[in-house]
Amino acid sequence: MSTEARIELRNLRLEDYLDLKEAMSEAYSGIGGVHWSEEAIRRLLEIFPEGQLCVLVDGKVVASALAIIVDYKQFGDRHTYQQITGDYTFSTHDPDGDVLYGIEVFVHSQYRGLRIGRRLYDARKELCENLNLRAIIAGGRIPHYDEFADVMTPRQYIDKVRLKEIYDSTLTFQLSNDFHVRKILKNYLPGDTQSREYATLLEWNNIYYEEKPQLINKPKPVVRIGVVQWQMRLFEHFEALAVQMEYFIDAVSDYQSDFILFPELFNAPLMAEFNHLGEAKAIRELARHTEPLRATCAELAVSYNVNIIAGSMPLVEEGKLYNISYLCRRDGTWDQYRKIHPTPSEVDSWGITGGDTIQVFETDAGKVGILICYDVEFPELARFYGEQGMQILFVPFLTDTQNGYNRVRRCAQARAIENECYVAIAGCVGNLPKVNNMDIQYAQSAIFTPSDFAFPTNSIKAEATPNTEMTIIADVDLELLKELHEFGSVRTLKDRRLDLYELRFNGRHGRPQAH
Repeated sequence: MSTEARIELRNLRLEDYLDLKEAMSEAYSGIGGVHWSEEAIRRLLEIFPEGQLCVLVDGKVVASALAIIVDYKQFGDRHTYQQITGDYTFSTHDPDGDVLYGIEVFVHSQYRGLRIGRRLYDARKELCENLNLRAIIAGGRIPHYDEFADVMTPRQYIDKVRLKEIYDSTLTFQLSNDFHVRKILKNYLPGDTQSREYATLLEWNNIYYEEKPQLINKPKPVVRIGVVQWQMRLFEHFEALAVQMEYFIDAVSDYQSDFILFPELFNAPLMAEFNHLGEAKAIRELARHTEPLRATCAELAVSYNVNIIAGSMPLVEEGKLYNISYLCRRDGTWDQYRKIHPTPSEVDSWGITGGDTIQVFETDAGKVGILICYDVEFPELARFYGEQGMQILFVPFLTDTQNGYNRVRRCAQARAIENECYVAIAGCVGNLPKVNNMDIQYAQSAIFTPSDFAFPTNSIKAEATPNTEMTIIADVDLELLKELHEFGSVRTLKDRRLDLYELRFNGRHGRPQAH
């Protein structure tokens, strides 16, 4: 046919019936040229006109996709075509249902080189999203199975089609359009000899589906992150440090930020008064300020309406010293994370003990995880978070050299790609000549993204000027993470070979409740 053909996608009309009948009869010539009656099409157009789609080539209907909405729990996975269509009357259509059920898709064989089927599938997905339906489900024929039925089971056939060892004109196309096989159905469509009356129960999940529309406190698709690159300076007392911290919280909250991230051990200047005690004793004295600092952060989170990741600070508990970070939510609750991997220097100079608990934290702006500095250099921890649905990873860090900084930076960027999430890192800059083990700092704070078409080409959303006190503020789109997970160029979470390897955590998973 001509390469200059005019193609139009629109909703089906009753006056299209004769063209529809001709195209359907030709498409199903292998099983007797079956077609819907004009009365059946009329009924579909009466109850659900939006769900009936067609493609015209040069003004003639050559393909169509027909659908109804069903309350899927009334049928479950064990149903036949006759049952799901209400004995072909479409009485099962329920405008308040949760699933768009595809009852028909066909393309006239003479027009199968124009990717018309893909247009119909994309339009169906758009309809499903716009109607806020949970999924598209359909029973799919496997028309080439008859050629292999004597040597393999339907499941073996489907596996070989999935692995592209066998081409099936219907199933291959459906899998390439992001549908997955939910179940194998027997006796689904009586008379389908090409499929030996087997069918695949196919599903496409709507990642934008919301069970109940929320009028207030609706999850935010776009989240604003503020990162503080903190200048180390001496403070005369705790209150002076709190004033400086509040200054940054005030500044970032003025931009309606959802999160603000402080660096690791940003309160270290308060160790100056204990410098005469030696490193190990000085940091334990610094831990006396930890509870007042946590309480201050919790109060500021509420008063400035911003979730605060309070960098990290030392905590003494039952004689052991930990490096701890607090998440202070703007609803007044708070949670904690203890650094799991203290560096050799932290162990040797301070005697810090590693924590043993990981958890993803729920917030009003997404699921977040926290890893403190050296922790981000261990990919297993972030992968645990990724498996729990983490969307943003916060990494407060403290490095003294560019080598140390680059280890944190490169690993943070890798974690963003591996786990299909955003990663924000915040570090300290400047010098502390009167505090042992904290003499110099180097940092370039940043917000990293995954690497795909929807994100910056360098996978950097924002970054600070090296070794300069400042803030960076950037918006991150959580919906893009959903699309990446389902439709990305590569899918690092979904494509793992769990048949060959798995990740197991031997520590403690975090508490389900917040303070």
